[in-house]
Amino acid sequence: MKKISIVLPCYNEEDNIKPLYERLQAITQTLKAYAFEFVFIDNCSQDQTAVLLKALAHENPQVKVILNARNFGHIRSPYYAMMQAEGDAVILMATDLQDPPEMIIEFIKKWEEGFKVVAAIKPVSQESRIMFKIRKLYYSLVARISEAKLIHNFTGFGLYDQRVIAMLRTLEDPYPYLRGLVSELGFKVAEVPFNQPRRLRGITKNNFYTLYDIAMLGITSHSKVPLRLATICGFFLSGVSMLIAVIYLILKLIFWKQFALGIAPVLIGVFFFFSVQLFFIGLLGEYIMAIHTQVMKRPLVVEEERLNFDKDLPKGNGG
Repeated sequence: MKKISIVLPCYNEEDNIKPLYERLQAITQTLKAYAFEFVFIDNCSQDQTAVLLKALAHENPQVKVILNARNFGHIRSPYYAMMQAEGDAVILMATDLQDPPEMIIEFIKKWEEGFKVVAAIKPVSQESRIMFKIRKLYYSLVARISEAKLIHNFTGFGLYDQRVIAMLRTLEDPYPYLRGLVSELGFKVAEVPFNQPRRLRGITKNNFYTLYDIAMLGITSHSKVPLRLATICGFFLSGVSMLIAVIYLILKLIFWKQFALGIAPVLIGVFFFFSVQLFFIGLLGEYIMAIHTQVMKRPLVVEEERLNFDKDLPKGNGG
């Protein structure tokens, strides 16, 4: 009997844990040909999420729980939980019920057809139209400049064969961009579209910083285009500056008394070039910060407690 691991990252989701678990139970009980385990990882929630997870683990030995020592962020914690899953396939989904559990049936069907990765993509969504348009624009931008063919509108929700998980464990990436790594590895991917529903309970944990963080991670991890663009712009703007300087010099020499330079073009030029420099210095800083993160090799997660795991030692980059 094949085993399926369902990985469920949590942070302050006390209102969604039980409804999600009940829906998962209803679905998995119809799939008699498979064994299931539920791997919850709590990112140091400040509400009753951990208490609820402990109760579920006590009731059902197939519910495995990892409690983080602190909040390790929305990028590292889910990835680390995937490394702990032992199933023949691993399904990653959010606990806010915006990733419909009913799609598990379609995921497994595609997996049995031979696909190593089944990616849920959201061509439409019931979230804010403005946010959805911004996300689509971002996905298009990253896909255009990336060296690998990235999956549009893919959030990480989907199924991963254990062979993919084993390959991800060997990378030991301390700050992984899962969506990009899936494309980089080159496994056969099946895309399953869905309409993402609105969040019904609780509030989103994403803010401008977390969205910016993952956006820059996607760019710095999978593209050299911004750095090359900075170099090209540097050459181009230096040429333009030299040309303008020569033109002004010639005009001044020819029309010495009539031609007044004025302060306006000087100020405009200075502020323009300074703004371009600051933009690319900031971009360069993002790449340096990404290198710094890789070099430090800190653990993805430090566990405070784990429940219902057969082995005490964690897999992957953790403690």
